[in-house]
Amino acid sequence: MPELKALIFDVDGTLADTERDGHRVAFNRAFAEAGLDWNWSVELYGKLLEVTGGKERMQHYLDKYRSDYRQPANIKDLIAQLHAAKTRHYTQLLAEGSIPLRPGVKRLLEEAKSQGMRLAIATTTTPANVTALLENALAPDGPSWFEVIAAGDIVPAKKPAPDIYFYALDKMRLKPEDCLAFEDSYNGLQSSLQARLKTVITINDYTKDHDFSGAVLVLDHLGDLGQSFTVLSGQVGWTTYVDLDLLHHLYRSP
Repeated sequence: MPELKALIFDVDGTLADTERDGHRVAFNRAFAEAGLDWNWSVELYGKLLEVTGGKERMQHYLDKYRSDYRQPANIKDLIAQLHAAKTRHYTQLLAEGSIPLRPGVKRLLEEAKSQGMRLAIATTTTPANVTALLENALAPDGPSWFEVIAAGDIVPAKKPAPDIYFYALDKMRLKPEDCLAFEDSYNGLQSSLQARLKTVITINDYTKDHDFSGAVLVLDHLGDLGQSFTVLSGQVGWTTYVDLDLLHHLYRSP
């Protein structure tokens, strides 16, 4: 009988609610520090999230929303500098404890680690952002819990392309049918499904209205002791939080 061998996690919005109160705030701090009048409101940032990748998101913002801004010849260099500053501010927010993990994430990761389940990351955010989140919100040695951290520009095409998942699977020498993926957005789901991975979705405020057709389970969060999840799509029986027993059941389901 096939066996579930690994769990592969997206980061932003999946492990932690990093977008609204993390990345958005850090982008705005970087813009202000550079003397720019760019400011991303909660509502605008929700629209910008349709574009994956921070540098790509800034270019999209300029092209679609700031026709009044005269882009310099070195716009790519400016965007890269802003992105580096944004990462610095984001890391500071994490160090301040401003961005905790979502309900049930730490519990599930601890259970998986203790039972020898292989773990990986597949995300469009930068390796520095991933490391900062895991060290500050999970454990000082959090990054070492993951066999592979596939992040940032390590592949040319970002989500919804499946490349980042193909990269993680290749590094782990696993087949898609050996794993489950965890995502929070339409783009993320399209990426994992194109890589032929069964996928669990935990929605957030930015993605609650997305189309999650094809996911094996859609929840508001992973649930925790004393904090039951709400099932939006899929079957979980009497369980009130995601644990390895439930994941093995989902894995074996048609």
